[in-house]
Amino acid sequence: MTSPSSGLPSTYLITPEPVAGRPLSDFLETLEASLEAGVRLVQLRAKTLAETDYRALAQHALRSCHRHDARLLLNAEPGLAQALRADGVHLSSARLMACRSRPWAAAATTGMLLSVACHHAAQLQQANLIGADLLTLSPVLTTASHPDAEPLGWARFGELAALTQIPIYALGGMTPDTLPMAKAAGAQGIAAIRSLWGGGRA
Repeated sequence: MTSPSSGLPSTYLITPEPVAGRPLSDFLETLEASLEAGVRLVQLRAKTLAETDYRALAQHALRSCHRHDARLLLNAEPGLAQALRADGVHLSSARLMACRSRPWAAAATTGMLLSVACHHAAQLQQANLIGADLLTLSPVLTTASHPDAEPLGWARFGELAALTQIPIYALGGMTPDTLPMAKAAGAQGIAAIRSLWGGGRA
């Protein structure tokens, strides 16, 4: 059986939070532009939305992604991702560390991707333990969203990347221009919000 992580692209779009007071159709239009530009892996991150609004947005986003042969992972409870037949789920580092095993009992037959967020070696070890399919490792560089976070830098990123065979996406200050550096350090590719939203290139 083909691994669900096979054929992963070199870019991984993490959506920004929908802007309060603006219709969700604006968000979906920008997502569509990202997909038209070549993005093929998307994490729907909208923690400020109520569950009903997130569910509705996820349903629309899934249709958009599948029209472009892209995969959508939900940054939400695994049960919701299964219920909506999403392409996978992304676990925060806190959710990752709370897991005793992979979230799905029939992991080998669901075909769903399991993405996890990591920041240090213990979280990478946990990702290995539960059989994650891909992970983000951050922050690599200084970011506008988390200016006080101590960046890993490429040397430390490479050291951590060597601790796992799971495909890693470098996150934090990433742009298409940093993709060669990420790959040289052992990454599958880059994950980003700003630089891929509305016009990213795969």
